[in-house]
Amino acid sequence: MIYTKTGDMGTTSLIGGTCVEKCHPRVEAYGTVDELGAHLALLTEQLSPLPAFATPCAMLREVQRQLFTIQTLLALEPNPPHPTSIDVDSYSSQLTAHCSMVEQAIDNLQATLPPFRGFTIPGGNAISAQCHVARTVCRRAERRIVQLYTDQPDSANPSLLSYINRLSDYLYVLSRHLVLAMGNEECFL
Repeated sequence: MIYTKTGDMGTTSLIGGTCVEKCHPRVEAYGTVDELGAHLALLTEQLSPLPAFATPCAMLREVQRQLFTIQTLLALEPNPPHPTSIDVDSYSSQLTAHCSMVEQAIDNLQATLPPFRGFTIPGGNAISAQCHVARTVCRRAERRIVQLYTDQPDSANPSLLSYINRLSDYLYVLSRHLVLAMGNEECFL
């Protein structure tokens, strides 16, 4: 059954069993990452019919998988009262490895771009604009995670925060690449 009615009073359970309000900073953090994943899905669907963008599509699909890992880590309460099967160290190592892949993708795209000339005004075409929407949601997710880690330093995960930070950089560079690869002009402030 898709509906359980357990959240009808505005609460949800974290991984570990503790019941919290749906506005809890931990729920805000993983909910924003979930929103980011949905924006990346839209971006990927916009790119997938265009064969020239097979590499970014594959990368974005892998990013979506990593975002589920991040959501899991964010939904996992520190020192849960009930045991879980989540191997935090393994998930963190996975994010660290994928962060290196994101950095390589940034470097590859950056090599195709003209020098940065100032603040980029989002746009150029609809797909690039969607990439900027995803980038700004990624930055919001980062702020939510930083707030969570400020409030609950015992749950801080440096690999998770590094990954989200690097992902927003990737989305920025990808947005520039999409404008130029589609024959449009970048607009700088």
